[in-house]
Amino acid sequence: MTATPSYKRILLKLSGEALMGDDAYGINRETLWRIVNEIKTVVDLGVEVGVVIGGGNIFRGMAGASSGMDRATADYMGMLATVMNAMALADAMRQAGLNGRVQSALSIEQVVEPYIRGKAIRYLEEGKIVIFGGGTGNPFFTTDTAAALRGSEIGAEIVLKATKVDGVYTADPKKDPTATRYARISFDEAIGRNLAVMDATAFALCRDQKLPINVFSIFKAGALKRVVLGEDEGTLVHC
Repeated sequence: MTATPSYKRILLKLSGEALMGDDAYGINRETLWRIVNEIKTVVDLGVEVGVVIGGGNIFRGMAGASSGMDRATADYMGMLATVMNAMALADAMRQAGLNGRVQSALSIEQVVEPYIRGKAIRYLEEGKIVIFGGGTGNPFFTTDTAAALRGSEIGAEIVLKATKVDGVYTADPKKDPTATRYARISFDEAIGRNLAVMDATAFALCRDQKLPINVFSIFKAGALKRVVLGEDEGTLVHC
């Protein structure tokens, strides 16, 4: 019997660093394939998937700004890096038999489609995976904020933030062996305890739109599918 997913439409937030694997920078092909296969497991359940991807494996705007570069220029370079990652992800999906469409908040029409909300929703309804590149299209906003924004726009039921750790902890589990994972926590509790779930702008947008967030490890096999099935995986941040 096929398991019934808890969500019909999700927004998956992938960091650029997730694509590096054990490499120092760039895209690790084996890691990319593994992530695509994780996504395929939820697509096969009939879940509609939107993806926002970062660019930190290629260029980080904040890092560029800290070295003296103009912040807006650095952020635009970071946005271009996210488009490169989105194209690589879509290509890997194609090879895995999935139909991924890239839409960019920056206009690069020779390479990828521009972001058009109605078109993105139609693609999702047709079973295609929509990969949103270019962040929000504006400097000074992170791809976390882009995930909260796109998730709200496409009517996603949840934002799934893929990280290197399997949830939100009471303390840094690498430094504190007594740290415990929250299974569920409210937005207000997370704010009150100063837990860095997402950047403040993204977090506030999700809270205001009553859009829950699940923080989980993309490196834990089967974790994405377990989250979608509503199992105790990662940390659910809710209203």
